[in-house]
Amino acid sequence: MTVVVVGSGIAGLTAALHAHERGHSVVLVTKGRLGDGCTPFAQGGVAGVYGPDDSAEQHAADTLDAGAGLSDPRAVAALVQDAGARIAELIARGVAFDRSPDGRLLLGREAAHRHARIVHAGGDATGAAISQALVGAVRSTEIEVREHALLVDLLVTDGRVHGVRLLTDEAVAEREATSVILATGGAGQLYAHTTNPAGATGDGIAAALRAGAAVADLEFVQFHPTVLVGDAPFLVSEAVRGEGATLVDEDGRRFIFDTHPDGELAPRDVVARAIARRAAEQGSPVRLDATALGAERLAKRFPTIDRVTRERGLDWAREPIPVTPAAHYLMGGVVTDLDGRTTLPGLFAVGEVARTGVHGANRLASNSLLEGAVFAARAVAALEEPWPFVPALPVDSVSDAVSPIGLAPFDRAALQRLMWDDVGLLRTDEGLRRAFATVRAWIASAPAPRTVAEHEDAALLLVAEATASAALARVEPVGAHYREPAGDLVGPVLETV
Repeated sequence: MTVVVVGSGIAGLTAALHAHERGHSVVLVTKGRLGDGCTPFAQGGVAGVYGPDDSAEQHAADTLDAGAGLSDPRAVAALVQDAGARIAELIARGVAFDRSPDGRLLLGREAAHRHARIVHAGGDATGAAISQALVGAVRSTEIEVREHALLVDLLVTDGRVHGVRLLTDEAVAEREATSVILATGGAGQLYAHTTNPAGATGDGIAAALRAGAAVADLEFVQFHPTVLVGDAPFLVSEAVRGEGATLVDEDGRRFIFDTHPDGELAPRDVVARAIARRAAEQGSPVRLDATALGAERLAKRFPTIDRVTRERGLDWAREPIPVTPAAHYLMGGVVTDLDGRTTLPGLFAVGEVARTGVHGANRLASNSLLEGAVFAARAVAALEEPWPFVPALPVDSVSDAVSPIGLAPFDRAALQRLMWDDVGLLRTDEGLRRAFATVRAWIASAPAPRTVAEHEDAALLLVAEATASAALARVEPVGAHYREPAGDLVGPVLETV
């Protein structure tokens, strides 16, 4: 069997390795270099190691709570049941998770987890350690790697996916396959402010949409609460708050408790909105106060953050640092079953590009790396099984929208500002309709893409249209999708990033 895997984060690398080890002929395609994507930037860890008072059942309960009632319990059960095996596999492949002097895995706690159950590597460099180990494992095999190859489209005949169309060096090439596994990540570049790298342009979701695969839950965009304010957004891990850092306003007051009894460890969407509101009210960023942890502990536990903050002229051991939310993770994506199968036979989706049902309306911290590894392994195990019917979720279409007045010419920055303002943290009906109409108008006037950048723009526009439509269709606010009552929006949001 020939398997094409598109993407080289944790999900794509895991899928490629498992497929190769099962004897399949594997082609691993990546838009940039092998190992690019969001995985190397992940400061948080991998949830799923349970202490004496913890269990998979409690991990599942926390995941379901964070998902605001919209997670699929079956998908969550699959996630937590396979967690131990996937973490053990990462260790076997060379990921050196942090350990105590007696050799035990060190376990951290992050927001909305009731127990410390998260393993880290290099303090705050977990993703980089995982990426390095898995890239090394792939390089040591006969897996064919195609770098600098952009996914343009899926090849579909008679309703079945049988390959991919790629753009390499401005030339288009096709690659046939028995099965295609999408692992292209999310679409953080939809937004003016994001923790995602430049390549997160929704290519896989757009290709799946064009091919006719079902997508769902695109309205659920998670904004990470704490990104260092500056020209180049830099994520400050949630684990910092897990270790005891607090959020304070310009008066030094811990304002989060006004919103949620768990304070800084409330679900991400709650914390992010509270930060956005307080920053808008006071006209300046809120601050993360980690001074109580001390310089030695901060440098040892968070060496990357410690280095970057100091490079930017900040001493976070002595004074609070300015932070603000930024687009971080997409809970929705291409609809799959519990084994990564989409509604198109021959097409699998794993990792952030997929909508497995695990995250519901809000992702629990440190479940994303785990999800990528778990469902990549499950997808490969299902490669040779008969293709079952995968029901598509109902999609509500939107036909009426506020017509754009004085439509500005399209460029990526204009799209990102529009999405940030109108389909971001705090949404209104009017703003969503304006965004939907504007994106549709841009799509209608867009020329056929030719270059890599133009194909990325086309993908972003298509995903933006689907995201605005989904946000309009879901009238009730839930989880990361928050719609303001008319007249309640508090000024411009987060212009301080």
